[in-house]
Amino acid sequence: MTNSVAKGPVSEVIAEKLTASFSPVHLEVRNESHMHNVPTGSETHFKVIIISDKFKDARTPIKRHRLVNETLKEEVAADGPVHALSIIAMTPEKWQEKMEKGEAVAPSPNCMGGDGSLPKRK
Repeated sequence: MTNSVAKGPVSEVIAEKLTASFSPVHLEVRNESHMHNVPTGSETHFKVIIISDKFKDARTPIKRHRLVNETLKEEVAADGPVHALSIIAMTPEKWQEKMEKGEAVAPSPNCMGGDGSLPKRK
């Protein structure tokens, strides 16, 4: 399995749970918190790229997202540590097609400012 994980306790829990549930052939957990209006070192905003045979029966993106969200329900709960989770979930075949076409996963955009309810970055 290819695995690129941002270091940090929340990132590690996300990677451990997804690995246990999906046995992915490729997994990236990207901490994108630095792109948002949160204190330095936060683990609140993530992008997960997960490629697994277990998605073969979940034919639509929303079904795959629901599987990932169910696995991470404690982390994405209202009182959990994750504020935002972007999910790219594919079968190995779809991922291979994407790679053969040279289609990389696009970087997430920077935060547009949010609602101002979070403390300012230090």
